[in-house]
Amino acid sequence: MPDDDPAAVVLPDVLAQDLRVVFVGINPGLAAAAAGHSFHGAGNRFWPALHRSGFTPRRLRAEEERLLPDWGLGITSIVRRPTARAAQLSRAELVAGGEDLAERVRAVRPQWLAILGVTGYRVAFGAPRARLGPQPGTLGGARVWIVPNPSGLNAHFPPAALAVEFARMRAAAGVPDRSGILGDGPFPEPGH
Repeated sequence: MPDDDPAAVVLPDVLAQDLRVVFVGINPGLAAAAAGHSFHGAGNRFWPALHRSGFTPRRLRAEEERLLPDWGLGITSIVRRPTARAAQLSRAELVAGGEDLAERVRAVRPQWLAILGVTGYRVAFGAPRARLGPQPGTLGGARVWIVPNPSGLNAHFPPAALAVEFARMRAAAGVPDRSGILGDGPFPEPGH
């Protein structure tokens, strides 16, 4: 593959030792890989949800992702190969990516993983009944919470509902509300 092919790019993780929460996408999109920044693209709602839910004091641009560790936050993905859609990943890629993720997590020891999307988690970790919210056990030593996928393709969660789900995770992880938009809860349970 040529060097300018986004599918050939490995997007660098935004990680540091002992972070409070690491956000885990399924895999990078082609726009993110081409730009060299996580969650890059007009239709991705990750950065607005991160701010609106109180994880960051302002809405960051994808190019500012390296500021996240200052707030105890990080970004990685289950599978490192960029695709136009996560549905292009095979079951074997997701399972292998899950094993790789567990090793990466063990190396940096975050407290929590916020998995962005239940479908990828179910396949990668053999958890067909997983639902949004906290998961039993740990992954690489970190507690796990599944939040909705922030992709613009996820019509089940409009921006306000997406922010509430992120805020539920933030409050459970003990991250202070840095935006003041939603506060520290209580938050309605999913579907209410």
